[in-house]
Amino acid sequence: MSLKNLRDEMSSIDQQIIELIAKRQAVVDEIGNTKQSAGRATRDYERERDVLETARSRAVSLGVDPKLADEVMTTLIRASLTHQERSRVVAEGRGDGRRALIIGGAGKMGGWFVNFFSSQGFLTVIADANVEPGPGKCRDWRQAGIDYDVIVVATPMAISGQILAELAKLKPAGLVFDIGSLKSPLKSGIAALRDAGCKVASLHPMFGPDTELLSGRHLIFVDAGSAEATSEAKDLFAATMVEELEMGLDDHDRLIAYVLGLSHALNIAFFTALAESGEAAPKLAQLSSTTFDAQLLVSGAVAHDNPHMYFEIQHLNDFGLSPLDALCDSAGRIRELVQTGDEAGFVELMQKGREYLATRR
Repeated sequence: MSLKNLRDEMSSIDQQIIELIAKRQAVVDEIGNTKQSAGRATRDYERERDVLETARSRAVSLGVDPKLADEVMTTLIRASLTHQERSRVVAEGRGDGRRALIIGGAGKMGGWFVNFFSSQGFLTVIADANVEPGPGKCRDWRQAGIDYDVIVVATPMAISGQILAELAKLKPAGLVFDIGSLKSPLKSGIAALRDAGCKVASLHPMFGPDTELLSGRHLIFVDAGSAEATSEAKDLFAATMVEELEMGLDDHDRLIAYVLGLSHALNIAFFTALAESGEAAPKLAQLSSTTFDAQLLVSGAVAHDNPHMYFEIQHLNDFGLSPLDALCDSAGRIRELVQTGDEAGFVELMQKGREYLATRR
């Protein structure tokens, strides 16, 4: 066969693959409907394991790399779960014509919540300085009023605290919650709403605005002093597969100081050291290693994110300095061990880290 004929045959096979994916998706729809009617959970881990094991086994028998089969089937499973979850959210939507105000709805996470509420049947209004005023949109949240079943505050944290405090004076009857990555700068506003008798909750989505599938993702419900409000907020996500966590205000920020603050600082320190090293990036790229490339990937994502938000996460956390002090101390200890040639101490440091990380599993 000529090269053209071979390419034509491959294109035909590619088309068949897409058609098979479409057929598979149709079956996924039926499975989702059946699960929903029977009240069964969307995700079935045992079934997923069987599908992957069968795919790997079949790949080996056909002379195909089992890793490739695993990657393809994992992608298909994830796409199926995303489709089923989205369909379930729509079908079980808690909106039913209720009204939701998203303050900061033109932002990245604010936009995520606009789409989430709209998919559930809420009549959603956006209040954001960056929108053109029109139906369902206004630049000042005060112009939108407070007559809503749900009010979400999705603005920068320094502003969120002020908005929560102002809302407390207006005493909205519906559920109010913020989605701040920190709660330290929001404490007074949350307390004001609680003391005013409002239904106030506090959420922290541990996922980004590009997230489609909530399975395997965490959503933290921080105790704002109203069990009724927290329960009502949880109900909004009942149709999803998000993993719910509960904790107090101080516990949240103390842990986030490590989960976000420390990890961000480590990556900022990494790319700052590179940028100020005097070494040309192209030359370093030629000498890349698995570890270096992995670190570059994460650091690159941090470098291209919102620096103002990252500063807020560091600066506004009442517990923010402890992890930074620990990071500086750790770097200093490593330097000392290397400088003095203390191999035993270096090995001990790595061993302690290995033991600690093993407990996470």
